[in-house]
Amino acid sequence: MKFKKITAALICASILLTGCSGKRGRTYEDTLFDTVVKVKILDKSDESVIKGCENICKKYNRLFSPDNKNSDVYKINHAKGKAVTVSDDTIAIIKKGLYYGKFSKGEFDITIGSVSNLWDFRSGKKKVPASHKINRQLNHVNYHSVLIHGNSVTLIDRHAKLDLGGIASGYVADRLKAYLRKEGVKHATIDLGGTIQTVGTKPDGSDFNIGIQKPFGKTGEVIASVKIADQSVVTSGIYESCFKKNNKLYHQVLSTSTGRPCKTDLYSVSIITDSSLTADALSTICLMYGYERAENVINQLDNVDAIFITNDGEIHYTNNFLKNHQ
Repeated sequence: MKFKKITAALICASILLTGCSGKRGRTYEDTLFDTVVKVKILDKSDESVIKGCENICKKYNRLFSPDNKNSDVYKINHAKGKAVTVSDDTIAIIKKGLYYGKFSKGEFDITIGSVSNLWDFRSGKKKVPASHKINRQLNHVNYHSVLIHGNSVTLIDRHAKLDLGGIASGYVADRLKAYLRKEGVKHATIDLGGTIQTVGTKPDGSDFNIGIQKPFGKTGEVIASVKIADQSVVTSGIYESCFKKNNKLYHQVLSTSTGRPCKTDLYSVSIITDSSLTADALSTICLMYGYERAENVINQLDNVDAIFITNDGEIHYTNNFLKNHQ
């Protein structure tokens, strides 16, 4: 999951914002992180506030890119085992990535970059990497190889590569929300592809209505919806940024044990909670886990709900979803 695919599985499951009054306030829209970024401030606000959103997005696009030679991630990945001093933000997101590596017992691993670099889900070439190349790079996927000391990061395996795509959009959405709150904004939406974060409610006090994309449907075709206020919805799925070859579907949510698209009985997972980063990581982890295991995990977490769409097209909700969101 390269940063140029920041939403990783997340843009695989685009979420559509509906029922939102876009005539008030200001909008920042751009193409960054290989997706369309859209921030709508629904209050009255100064131009400087929306400019601040632009600056934040461009800052993180620069910091976390694996392809920009001036980025923190690029410098870490090309340090050949040496320590690299990085920003507070980079330390914070790496620590979160390591946390979810431990949470998932390594099934989610931010050092997947050595393997994800082999795959290309965007060019249309439909090329499957050779098995020996995948197996060789799998030896370098181990989040325990990441060492942090203060603002210094070391990859003790010099061939390991960070890939923050599974959590970066969530991190950015949370930082944007914190900034807008600090600037006194009470009503706003933040859309980073498959990551939707809301600030407060709509100006009339009602909830935002978020539509969940139908897997393998036309863009904008909604299969379910969720009403939220001051929360985030993040979806991971297998049906975009993928290709078929010899009647087999290859998607970009890669297994850390095989280096190939994970085997799952889920088409998509939508996580609803306060933090976009939390939802970002959990949506990817749950997609890897499959329906039964994922449902069990989510039902044990506080203030986290989910919508699962299984590969038979059925929609499943976690225990508290109907009570909290209908």
